Amino acid sequence: MKLRITHETLYSYSPMVVTAQHVAHLEPVTTPCQTCLSHSFSTLPVATTVKRHSDAFGNLRCYWSLPVAHNTLQVQAQSTLATCPLPAAQVAALQNHADTLTWQQAQLAYQYRAGQASDIATPFAYASHHAPIDLAFKRYALSSFTPGRPLLEAARDVMQRIHTEFKYESFSTDISTPALTVLTDKRGVCQDFAHVMLACLRSMGLAARYVSGYLLTEPPPGQARLIGSDASHAWVSLRVPDSDSSSDSWYDFDPTNNREGWCSPGEDYVRLAVGRDFADVSPLRGVLQGGTNHTLQVNVTVEPI
Repeated sequence: MKLRITHETLYSYSPMVVTAQHVAHLEPVTTPCQTCLSHSFSTLPVATTVKRHSDAFGNLRCYWSLPVAHNTLQVQAQSTLATCPLPAAQVAALQNHADTLTWQQAQLAYQYRAGQASDIATPFAYASHHAPIDLAFKRYALSSFTPGRPLLEAARDVMQRIHTEFKYESFSTDISTPALTVLTDKRGVCQDFAHVMLACLRSMGLAARYVSGYLLTEPPPGQARLIGSDASHAWVSLRVPDSDSSSDSWYDFDPTNNREGWCSPGEDYVRLAVGRDFADVSPLRGVLQGGTNHTLQVNVTVEPI
């Protein structure tokens, strides 16, 4: 599948911004399930110098400064990608290993053992700002993580419970709403559901990461429109540890839409960036002199080519 993504952001400031420094995560990475064919990035006022590099998680991000006074900022990123599933033979090999791995065996991979290297994903088993380790999340997850249950089966059960028991409600939360509040109220949006699932998995001693990205705007014929269309989307990627610590075995779960799969929940998904939680992969972030108050408008279009 070939997709074109246009992500437009408009900030309006009051009072005027005197000078600003910005960072953006708006360029999709190339993975085994997607290839970035082209990418363009522009700002108004025009950024004279844009520095692009990879961060600690392998995401592509860019920095730019605006040393001129401005009361609006427009940012546009456009990408063209080709998405595909993993080869069947690779999926079969990964699935065969995952089917024999219990969640308790996976848990051991992230525990300290003298003289032995831990799994490369161990940092994703630790608490983060938006996905804390807490007894409340462990209590919620325990009914899914029964002794000896296969790792993916247990995680799938948590995903399905969040999908069923939580209500998707736009504007019911913002990025400052704690995951514990979402767990109690059982309502929120995709990033809230991702943070709750992350916190559940980490509270069970497992490694999982936050994934930001997009969904195709138009559903396939005969299928319901997916929540998250025409907006940034978020889901969870669970590490499936292997005897080879260099192996990159991640299984994706989307609790908002009850979708899952190796490397990606589907060809209609585009991965933008991964991190410990939203704070690591915010599409835009800046440090401003001035601009105490601001309004924000975001328009995202994902279309098949």
